[in-house]
Formats: sequence, structure tokens, C-alpha cells
Amino acid sequence: MTDLDTARAWLAEARRVTVLTGAGISTDSGIPDFRGPNGLWTKNPAAEKASTLQHYLADPELRKVAWQNRLTTPAWTAEPNTGHLALVELERRDRLHAVVTQNIDGLHQRAGHEPDRVIEVHGTVWFTRCWDCTDRRPMAETLDRVRAGEDDPPCLVCGGILKSDTISFGQALVPEVIDRALRVSEECDVLLAVGSTLSVFPAANCVPRAKAAGARIVIVNGDETAMDRYADALLLGRIADILPPLIAG
Repeated sequence: MTDLDTARAWLAEARRVTVLTGAGISTDSGIPDFRGPNGLWTKNPAAEKASTLQHYLADPELRKVAWQNRLTTPAWTAEPNTGHLALVELERRDRLHAVVTQNIDGLHQRAGHEPDRVIEVHGTVWFTRCWDCTDRRPMAETLDRVRAGEDDPPCLVCGGILKSDTISFGQALVPEVIDRALRVSEECDVLLAVGSTLSVFPAANCVPRAKAAGARIVIVNGDETAMDRYADALLLGRIADILPPLIAG
């Protein structure tokens, strides 16, 4: 029996599956990863600088470039791929406990997951947040202001600096969010890690936490990960090709 067959049987009999996803699940939707050969930061090092909180807050010119880049981010037009849609099947069968995602693109919700089931540990690009007063509103409203000529739009409430409601380098994670991510990992029978290098913490801690609690670990990725030693089944290849037959059983 292959690892695919074995993992399919585990998922078919599981009562609580927690899924952990990273950038790799969204590349087939046209959203580049960050550090891969065609990654966003590989091709545009300035974009990585804009993702560092200290630089973003201190440099108005960097913010102006960041707002122009946000106008054309592929997240606005990307559609869920077969990998995203396969995971929704777990929810339809009442086997999904939660989706913990490192992604900020909102594609799990667009694929059909109940929003309450999706734990976005690194935030979401679909909203803005004021760094000073924490006012939060849809990103589309602020992008309309950029299109109308505001190159670094301030907060409409307090005049403070706006950023996407994502976790930048140097910015603390929301404790309640990461606590919930670790908790659902400890509560599952199977943890399915998809499209993540499993090298970014604390999200990567979901894998050893699940393993220690007795869950089986299934890793699906295009290449080896930092947590392969924990895998009970390791499936390497194109994610959009692996997930549908893995979950179809």
C-alpha cells in the first residue's frame, strides 16, 4: 500500500482533521510564494523590505510603493484551485476540525469553508488596520482612495498609518489566534500539512503539538520540509494533483 492509499484511509476514518496550509497551496491559483525561484521577494527584494514593520512605519516613500503594489496584487483576481476545493470536501463530510493557514489570500473562504473554521495566523490582505487606533475596514475602500490620488492614505478615524491587516516581520502575532491554532492541532486525529516548508514559527509548532497529542501527520508538499521527520505519510509533488485523490476516498 502506498503512502497515498494509507493517508486516504486515515482521512476517511478520521473524526477530526486539522489542516495546516502554507503558500504552496496557492501557487496554482497564480499567487507566488515568497522565497521560491519565482517568489515575490526573490524577484522584488523591495517587497520584502515593505513587509518589515519597522521600515514600513518609518518610510513614507516605501508605503507609497506598497500601496501601488497592493493595487495589482494577484489576490484580488485569484480563484481557488483544485487543492483548495478538495479541502472543502472534508468540511462537507463533517470531518474537518479547522484550517490553520499561514496564507493571507482568503482563498480558503472563497473555496467554500465556513469563515469560523479558518484560522489566519498571519492575518488577511482583504482588510486594512490602522497602526495607531486599530480601526479595521475592507481593503477595497482604501484602494479606492489610492486610485483617486491618495498615495499614502491615512486612517479616516485618527489620521494614523494604515497597513494591510497582515502580520509583518517584526510584528507580534495575535496571541488568541496562535493559541487557537495550537489547540486545534492538539485536538485532531489527523493533521494534514499542505504547501508549507514548516520552517516558520510558531505556526510550524502545530506539527509536533499534534504528533505529541497522538495525531497522525500527513505532509503534502512540492519539496521536503523542516518537519518531515514527524510525518507518518509524506506525499511530494504538485499539491493540486495530490489533494483531490487523497481526499476523494
